[in-house]
Amino acid sequence: MMARVLIFFVCLVSFAAQASPNILVMGDSLSAAYGVPKAQGWVSLLQQRLSAQSFPHQVINASISGETTEGGLRRLPQALDRAKPAVVLIELGANDGLRVQSLEQMRENLTSMIALSSQAGARVVLFEMRIPPNYGARYSEAFQASFSQVAAHTDVPLVPFFLAPIATDPSLFQDDGIHPTAAAQPRMLDVVWPVLEPLLGSASR
Repeated sequence: MMARVLIFFVCLVSFAAQASPNILVMGDSLSAAYGVPKAQGWVSLLQQRLSAQSFPHQVINASISGETTEGGLRRLPQALDRAKPAVVLIELGANDGLRVQSLEQMRENLTSMIALSSQAGARVVLFEMRIPPNYGARYSEAFQASFSQVAAHTDVPLVPFFLAPIATDPSLFQDDGIHPTAAAQPRMLDVVWPVLEPLLGSASR
C-alpha cells in the first residue's frame, strides 16, 4: 500500500512539473547575457522573480548573440514545439538595424513570429528596439517606429526600449559601449516586468 502511495505521489509531482507554464525568450545578445555571468542576466533574474512571487512559470532562454529576426523566425517553430510556451517574449531586431537590413522585411519577420506563437497558443510580448542616431535620423526613427507599428497591427503588448533607463550612464555598459553590465540587468528587468506580469494571470499562482 505504501509503495502505491509513493508511486502516485511521484507521478503527481512529475505531472505538476510538466504542467508548469513556460515562458520562451527569443532574443539576441541583450537577452543571452553577453559578457556577464548567465545567472546575472535579466532572463535569469526573471526566473528568480517569478519564483519569489510564487508564479509557477519556467523560463526557457533561446536567445543567441548576433541573432536577427530572420534567424529567430527560422528557429521559432522548433522552439515552440519543444517549449510549448504559454508566453513568448520577442527581443529581436537590433541586429537587423545595425546591419541596415530592410525594415519592411524585419516587420514581416516579427509579424510572422507573433502569428506562429499565437497559433501555438502562446501570449506574445514584443520588445521595442533602437539603434544609434549615427545610422541617420530617417532610418533610426523608422526603425524604432517599426516595433510599435507591428505591436499595434498584431495587438500584442510592447515593452518600451529596456536600455533607456541606463542609456546615459556609461558605467552600466561594458567596454564595447553596447552591452549592459551585470549591474544594469535588474533595471532592464524592471522595464519588462510591468508589461509581462499582467499576462501571467493570478490563476497560475
